[in-house]
Amino acid sequence: MTCSQKPLHLSPVGDSHPNPAVALSHHSRMLSFPRVMACSRTCSRFLGLSLGTASLFAAGANIALLFPNWDMTYLTRGLIGKHAMLGSGLWGGGFMVLVAAALISMTGYFSKSAPCLCMLIALLSSGLALLGALVCFVTSGVALKDGPFCMFDISSFNQTQAWKFGYPFKDLPNRNYLYDRSLWTSVCLEPSEAVVWHVAFFSTLLCISLLQFLLVAIHFINSILGLLCSFCEKS
Repeated sequence: MTCSQKPLHLSPVGDSHPNPAVALSHHSRMLSFPRVMACSRTCSRFLGLSLGTASLFAAGANIALLFPNWDMTYLTRGLIGKHAMLGSGLWGGGFMVLVAAALISMTGYFSKSAPCLCMLIALLSSGLALLGALVCFVTSGVALKDGPFCMFDISSFNQTQAWKFGYPFKDLPNRNYLYDRSLWTSVCLEPSEAVVWHVAFFSTLLCISLLQFLLVAIHFINSILGLLCSFCEKS
């Protein structure tokens, strides 16, 4: 007697087809977080390079203020204004921001392996750069308000024919030298073009400080995004 056997088709227990939408969402998430992390690291390196370049320009502008008309005799004779001698562009917007830029560039290389440490470095570097840029910004603003340190004729002030070095625009009543360019060549006798030199380089320091503020703010936001993405990538 022959028995015909039919093949049995057994479906495995718990077999369920995955939801295509869930799979696509999981796949896109796995692709997006590493991509954002890579962009964050690249951005950190770029911001560090930009801050470092800005700090070098700030230091150069402050050095130029120590040598009016590129003449060294004023520095050797002690005839340099207090704002330039303070050197906020050298140690504030220069050295402090340069150290912060080096730290920021380091976070771009190690943000994947130690995100919490990199966030701490990011906070420290942001604070250091902000402090240096703030000192440079305030000093430059006060310097532009007080005007240049130069030799001027004080006879117009006390009716005595005499010349001295000082800040002729600091106590000038009812006139602002920044808007009245006729004063630029008629008040300061020495160094020549003292007002132009003073306004040009302190305005440069002011703009560099504002740029450093902007770069530090971008770096802080970028660091927070990188930290969040690193946690989401591990979860």
